[in-house]
Amino acid sequence: MLSFPQDLLERYEAQAPNYISYPSLDQFKAGFGPRHYAQALEHRRQSVLTRLKPLSVYVHLPFCENLCLFCNRNKIVTKRYSKSVAYLELIDQELKLQIEHLGVKPKVSQLHLTGGSPTYLHDSELERLVTILKSQTTFTPSVDMSLDIDPRTINFESLVTLHHLGFTRLNFCVQDCDISVQRAVHRLQDLDAIKTLIGHSRVLGFKCCSLELLYGLPKQTQQSFEATLACLIDISADRVTLCAYRHQPERYPSQRKIKEQDLPSSHLVLQFFNTAHTSLMRAGYEYIGLDLFSKKSDPLYVAKMRGSLHRNFLGFSAEPNTDLMALGMSGVGSIGTTYSQNATTLEEYRLFLERKQLPVVKGLALGRDDLVRKSIIMGLMCQGHVSFDAIEEAYLINFQAYFGHEMQQLKHLETQGLVQLTIKSLDVTELGHVLVRTIASIFDRYWTPAQTPSF
Repeated sequence: MLSFPQDLLERYEAQAPNYISYPSLDQFKAGFGPRHYAQALEHRRQSVLTRLKPLSVYVHLPFCENLCLFCNRNKIVTKRYSKSVAYLELIDQELKLQIEHLGVKPKVSQLHLTGGSPTYLHDSELERLVTILKSQTTFTPSVDMSLDIDPRTINFESLVTLHHLGFTRLNFCVQDCDISVQRAVHRLQDLDAIKTLIGHSRVLGFKCCSLELLYGLPKQTQQSFEATLACLIDISADRVTLCAYRHQPERYPSQRKIKEQDLPSSHLVLQFFNTAHTSLMRAGYEYIGLDLFSKKSDPLYVAKMRGSLHRNFLGFSAEPNTDLMALGMSGVGSIGTTYSQNATTLEEYRLFLERKQLPVVKGLALGRDDLVRKSIIMGLMCQGHVSFDAIEEAYLINFQAYFGHEMQQLKHLETQGLVQLTIKSLDVTELGHVLVRTIASIFDRYWTPAQTPSF
């Protein structure tokens, strides 16, 4: 079992950014709006290097039937299903606006639906969404299509529809199998039904089934968490995402309904991760990084071994590093050297589109220093390795001089066994991979340990 250096626990528990982007979402500026995003799309159109390259598409579908108390996503809890039908028309309008600025019918190599709960949509609505996307873009022959699934909202017929539509990866958001925990977070679900659904998915021929588990939830104990782990390991999914619950009731109103006395101690939460890490590795999973474990046959593991693993707003990806077009309220995308976020309420999102405006409310144009640091941080997050020569050649800097202060901090981490430094490179150790966010944060000129996580 892994042993965390005691003096780094506070920084770990302060939750450095997940670095699905650098700079992180909390650095986005309101001064970046529709005009700036339009310029980024037009710049892609004008660039010979990028205009014909495939891009990734992420669609935010915010609707849920029921409120899960732990949730920190931008969501709309409703049983008025007519709202989702109208929402798809807004997605259609936004996509048309973006393509007007792109000037070409883009190729799509990766599609991910998230929420909320994408499977809130009826099968006919998911078919409508895919039709909208395919009518205005060109899916590559090997397009990677995935979505998050609330197991309570689908059945065998839904899986058949998803397979027919071309989805290849399914992420089942299980969170916990213990009934006491489920009651505490208002998310009751049947483990046997989940096992049956995953069995059907394999028979239908989906390439990848993954499970998402939360640790640090109310009522979780060492015994109950180990039982949940055993259930998930028995399912033998291709991937397991192990996410830490972040209790921020001042930020997310639903979390105020969680009793703080029901939350496990910080020491126990770290023990949960240690237990999960050890159990999953023994069960044949490989640690991809941060919160993700996969089988050796998984494309993510292969990409990591080849040094081609990437990280973006969708998490880790084996696909080539591409621009990411976001659709829907609160969608976060990346085009060229810019980041952008859409309006975070349905009303504001609709108002932008009624005015024929791109619904972007904030974002960021990355400067040269941002790009240098992003390259280093993503190298640490994805490969656990940074070549000083490669950074110097790409950005025409002297690494040791440019990052003199950071090198001193890294030497401190080296004495604690978290990194290895040579004249030419920085490598994260096996123990360091568990605290890779803390290591990466050394190169983050915006973040301090006192800050709240950004995404």
